Amino acid sequence: MMASWNGVIGYYRKFLPVTERTPVVTLQEGNTPLIHAKRLAAHICPGCELYIKVEGSNPTGSFKDRGMTLAVSKSLENGAKAIMCASTGNTSASAAAYGAKAGLPVYVLVPAGNIALGKLAQAIMHGAIVVQVEGNFDQALNIVKELCQEYDYELVNSINPFRLEGQKTAAMEVCDQLGFAPTYHVLPVGNAGNITAYWKGYQEYFSAGQISTLPKMMGIQAEGAAPLVKGMVIEHPQTIASAIRIGNPASWHGALEAVRASDGVIEMVTDEEILDAYRLVAREEGIFCEPASAASLAGVRKLYSAGCLTTGGTVVCTLTGHGLKDPDTAIGICAPPLRVNATRDDVMAALER
Repeated sequence: MMASWNGVIGYYRKFLPVTERTPVVTLQEGNTPLIHAKRLAAHICPGCELYIKVEGSNPTGSFKDRGMTLAVSKSLENGAKAIMCASTGNTSASAAAYGAKAGLPVYVLVPAGNIALGKLAQAIMHGAIVVQVEGNFDQALNIVKELCQEYDYELVNSINPFRLEGQKTAAMEVCDQLGFAPTYHVLPVGNAGNITAYWKGYQEYFSAGQISTLPKMMGIQAEGAAPLVKGMVIEHPQTIASAIRIGNPASWHGALEAVRASDGVIEMVTDEEILDAYRLVAREEGIFCEPASAASLAGVRKLYSAGCLTTGGTVVCTLTGHGLKDPDTAIGICAPPLRVNATRDDVMAALER
């Protein structure tokens, strides 16, 4: 898309709260593919122009890098001694990587037993101190808030406003890639920062005259972790999609305002619908995403069936993370590889089954 790319701060600097004094910490995040998904559209939204924003192509494999480059850059500018976050996985991986790049200590709290190993491995490899809490994400975040108030740590969860400032660049990038704003933008919703940030990005691009229309924001939650849909905190959220297994989103009000102001929708899908979309996008478009990402695609199918998407409209789906973040889920739902003797006949017999 862009001939010269040096990260989202470099490219979208005039839209971001940075100055010449800001030490830019970047892994050249952003500039991720926007794939025209014609084969998948035939299955889930016939007659719509479906595009997939592949955020798993960011340096640590998720959309979190867009916000983390700015949050860590500003932490360094403000003299923080360390950065800290609670995480279901992707935030910890991103914070650890950008903290390492900045030379800052990183402290991470994760729910014990409820984080995909691929994400945990990333945080550990980048040198973060990882503490597993016998509780859920919301409890871990409350502890992080308390510690960051008490000590000189910078909190880099999405309640940090610089996180959302960085994440809004994905909406701007979609417009630059399409040449216009989509009719609908569909995103998975967990802690709800991303849908809030995208709406902010679209509004700012509209105000700057870069686009002439605004999309409807469509947020998709997992049925077992759908506080925005149900209008109540979920004390014990449950879903196969660990990245959105959050019962009390930090950006609750921002997400609802994005949906209200854009005339959009908040919907929920079952784990079965998520896993079906997870398999389908891999087999029809060659894109391997983590389960939480596929919630957006499952949502498109449900919204289309309910008549919420107009035929001929342009639909953009954000896939928030790479499938290798959580390979155990993929292995668990697919048939195992065939195993045969090392002979031509045995191989052919296996192929013909």
